[in-house]
Amino acid sequence: MAFLLGAVAFVVALLASVMLHEAGHLLTAKRFGMKATQYFVGFGPTLWSRRRGETEYGVKAIPLGGFVKIVGYTPLEEIDPADRPRAFYRQPAGRRAIVIAAGVAANFVFAFLLLMVMAMTIGVRDPGTVTTTVDRVSACVPAGAGAECGPDRPPSPAARAGLRPGDRIVAFGGTRVAGWEELTRAIDRADPGRTVAVTVERPGEPRPVTLPVKLAELGGEPFVGMSARVTGAGYERVGPINAVVFAGRGVATTVEGIGRVVADLPSAIPNLFSDERASSPGGQVGSVVGATDVSGQIFSSEGSVRDKLALFLSLVVSLNIFLGALNVVPLLPLDGGHLAVVGYERARAASARLRGRPDPGTADITKLLPLTYLAVLLLVGFGVLLILADLFNPLELPE
Repeated sequence: MAFLLGAVAFVVALLASVMLHEAGHLLTAKRFGMKATQYFVGFGPTLWSRRRGETEYGVKAIPLGGFVKIVGYTPLEEIDPADRPRAFYRQPAGRRAIVIAAGVAANFVFAFLLLMVMAMTIGVRDPGTVTTTVDRVSACVPAGAGAECGPDRPPSPAARAGLRPGDRIVAFGGTRVAGWEELTRAIDRADPGRTVAVTVERPGEPRPVTLPVKLAELGGEPFVGMSARVTGAGYERVGPINAVVFAGRGVATTVEGIGRVVADLPSAIPNLFSDERASSPGGQVGSVVGATDVSGQIFSSEGSVRDKLALFLSLVVSLNIFLGALNVVPLLPLDGGHLAVVGYERARAASARLRGRPDPGTADITKLLPLTYLAVLLLVGFGVLLILADLFNPLELPE
């Protein structure tokens, strides 16, 4: 039940985010006197609608997004002569650019404000201090990062050596370790396949216990098979000024993360259907199906209500920033493509003015239709590929 609730919550958040994007276009178009005839949630047959003024608002049967119809959004559209003065393509370039960019701005502003609210209500999470105390022992050596244990997987080195939750590691391979960083450095220096002596202080034992641990290999790195206990983790509510700083950093970090994912995506495609999918930034990108599944996992996880709410709202923040960033790409039919056309028209007009020639007017976007069709084909094709990957090789929420 909790999983279903999380999935439904994400679908609602997705629709709200898309409609927020479209509302940015709608409100600025109306502000500049352009004519907007429709503002709908979904596609397909109309389930419900109501007209207010010259705009019809409503809900359609297929909840896969939404749209706003602004008269004359492209010169290719047939327009009633009475509406021609208010057509989008006949407006000054500055106004058209604002209307186009308003959708992206709406998503980014919403993400920023949501992060501020989270910081002042839920609080900013303190990750705490990672200790050398064992919190959990992995049952096996997984096939890849994030993969589950199967019947054919060998026991993890920690499990085979008898390492237990609650053991505090004080030495690794003869080197004393006082903290998690020292322990991880000692592990990284070891070679997979090597047997090392791990000394632990065990509850109930009067003296330290030394265990022989034969390291396994995972992704070319030494693997022990344990997770560390974290102390001092929690949330701290902050004031408005610190919330602004937190939100700004959050947006910047998310944009940077999206950039890393996009750069890594081509090399990650071959692993989308393998156990190595989650081992790279590009492999962790998912479709709407995958994000819905992750939202369900968040709601059905064992964390506190505060943890679940923070994770879910962070997912909504990432969704809005992704929608905004995607639409900045300068390819039609995305907003960035329409902005590029406006920029080209203004550059062409400036060039004509310098040569003493009249403004050539709006660009002939029919010449861009082949590129537009290619962009749509690539977006749809990649979207289908991600959906299939999320169905047959879903990502799991880290524990």
